[in-house]
This record gives sequence, C-alpha cells and structure tokens, in this order.
Amino acid sequence: MQLIQQASSYAASVDGLILLITVMVGFWFILANVVFFGLIWKFRAKPGVKSRYITGSEPHLKRWITIPHALVLVCDVVIIVGAMRVWYNIKQRLPAGDATVRVIGQQWAWVFQHPGADGRLDTPDDILTTDDLYVENGKTYHFQLQSRDVIHDFSVPVFRLKQDAIPGRTITGWFRPTRAGTFDIQCAEICGIGHGVMAGRIHVQDQAQYAAWVADHSPASAQ
Repeated sequence: MQLIQQASSYAASVDGLILLITVMVGFWFILANVVFFGLIWKFRAKPGVKSRYITGSEPHLKRWITIPHALVLVCDVVIIVGAMRVWYNIKQRLPAGDATVRVIGQQWAWVFQHPGADGRLDTPDDILTTDDLYVENGKTYHFQLQSRDVIHDFSVPVFRLKQDAIPGRTITGWFRPTRAGTFDIQCAEICGIGHGVMAGRIHVQDQAQYAAWVADHSPASAQ
C-alpha cells in the first residue's frame, strides 16, 4: 500500500526504485550493525584476557573488508542501472503526445494554458486558468514549463513528477494520467514569502467530462 496513491504511468517505476534502494540499504545497515555490536560483545574486556594488537592486514581479517566491499559494489551497480532506466524513461525519453499544455510558474500562482477544441496551443481558442489544470485520463501530455520570475518547481506527488521551472527557459516534459480525480500540485522550490500558498490542483477527467469542460470554457462559448 502506498502512502500516496499512484496516478501516472511511471509512478510505479519511481516507487519501485525507492523500494529497491530502501531494501538494499536497509539490509546492509542492519547487517553492519549486527556484526558491529556482535564483535563488540565477542571481544569485550574479560578478566585475565590480554588485548591483542592487530594491523588488519592479516588475510583472514581482510576478508571482513574485501568481501562486503565487493558485495556492496554489486548492489551499487544494481541501483545505478535501475536508476538510469527510470531516469531515461521519465526525463530523457519523450513519447508521442496526444496534447500539449503550458505550465507557467509565478510568484505565487500557477497559470495553465490548455489547448482548445483544435487540440493545439497558441491558437485563438486556447483556455487559460489559474491554479487549476484540466487533463483527460489515459492521454499522454507534453508540458512546456516556464517561469516568469524566480525558480519554481512543478510537483505533482501522485504522478511522481517533479521538475524545476527556470526563468528564461522552456522545459519540456511529459506525463500520462492513469487515475481520474483531483490531485495536488505543489511548488517544491522555496520561491519567496508566498511559497507556502503556491498550491494548485490537477483535475483528471474522463473523455466526456473533459470534452464538456473544453466546450464550456472555450473563448467562443463566452461570447
């Protein structure tokens, strides 16, 4: 059971990587402490037993270093390979998108530019909202992330999505929602005195709901 539900196509991959790291690091942490305190107990001061000076260069003692060291390196390789696969899938690979939205961070709000009925940005039927992003469940979205002032961070915890917004740059990323509902959007970078109130919501709707929302909010419907 996840503490935060998974609502994107790659959320499980991120959680799986974190679980892998937790299990491997936790195993070595527990084992190292069991050995450490076990040796302290075994070689504790005893009446009539003199202490011995050892250099640590003895072969039977060096094995306590070399063997665990080699096993830790193997675990490191497994973690690095897993991390690179997840990173490539989320950050380096850009799958074909069904639609593109523009996400603009500013002190201290999110502005979202949605495509209208024509499905394209920067046309007369674009829909602008503040702090509320509307998307269709099951579709792959590209996002164009921008900042109007300082560094912000576009974070959707249920998507396991987190990306800095940098002034003067447009950063392209992607997500595919897999669960309908309304979820939190956060700014995960301290961006000024109003950082704590820079929250938004992403509304993941089914096809009929999203089509109705676009029809109700298009500029033509407001005339």
